[in-house]
Amino acid sequence: MAKHFISILDWSPDQHRAALNRARVFKQGREDTRLPGTALALLFEKPSLRTRVSFDMAMYQLGGHCIYLSPAEVGLGQRESVRDTAQVLSRYVSAIAARTFAHRTLDELAQFGSVPVINALSDQEHPCQALADFMTLEQRRGDVKGLTLAYVGDGNNCAVSLLYLAAMLGTNFRIASPKGYQLTPDQVARAQELAARSNATVLLTEDPAEAVNHADAVYTDVWTSMGQEAEKEARTRIFAPYQVNEALLRKTKPDAVLLHPLPAHHGEEVAEGVLYLPQSAVFDQAENRLHAQKAVLATLLE
Repeated sequence: MAKHFISILDWSPDQHRAALNRARVFKQGREDTRLPGTALALLFEKPSLRTRVSFDMAMYQLGGHCIYLSPAEVGLGQRESVRDTAQVLSRYVSAIAARTFAHRTLDELAQFGSVPVINALSDQEHPCQALADFMTLEQRRGDVKGLTLAYVGDGNNCAVSLLYLAAMLGTNFRIASPKGYQLTPDQVARAQELAARSNATVLLTEDPAEAVNHADAVYTDVWTSMGQEAEKEARTRIFAPYQVNEALLRKTKPDAVLLHPLPAHHGEEVAEGVLYLPQSAVFDQAENRLHAQKAVLATLLE
């Protein structure tokens, strides 16, 4: 039984499939799970739109309650240690969803707390986003096994979670990143182990055209994330050849799906207007965060 959701690797392929099925049923309005009396602490070191609202509404619709804790209110590791925070919150709430700069903060919350911990984003992974991404891909393209998902851009937290989940579910994963911004050898090796079991493939390249060639879906993300503002000028120059535009999309399958976790920097990682093309599913992705979050919460708190 799942205890935490800190990494995609915390759950088995079967658990992920069950969560995706459950999220779909939630979206259809046919899931009647209710969690009255439960409370979720949203422990955020970074601001958010989709993550905060989707968790808040997910708990509301499940009959529970959310408590938002900003950096000023907690000061993790500064005003109060992570260990103490974990033990205190465990006496008050049913689960903790933490959005942190350092992944080790989540591990420490799970180590010293006694309630489920959910990764609402860290520097290493974004598993809740990946679950919503694959829910969206299933809605647009059906069974994801055997499909090819191409990621263009920085080998960041979203890319890592997508890589692992694709490998688990049998989706071929290609990623095009410039040198110095690629997935680590350890991440790739772990994914290749998983892909071998699901008959999927993993391809790393520096060429966006090679990655998206005849792909079923193209995924991109911002070139400069929160906490990397000092690198913006250099990153903009390095990633310029990795923009997803209509010319690049023409190399995919005609019915390929465009995915982006948002927020987007229009004119940078995506050309102006591209997110509003018919093949774009980015706003379905945003909506599906709510349903995927409900599936995660129901799985952990029932």
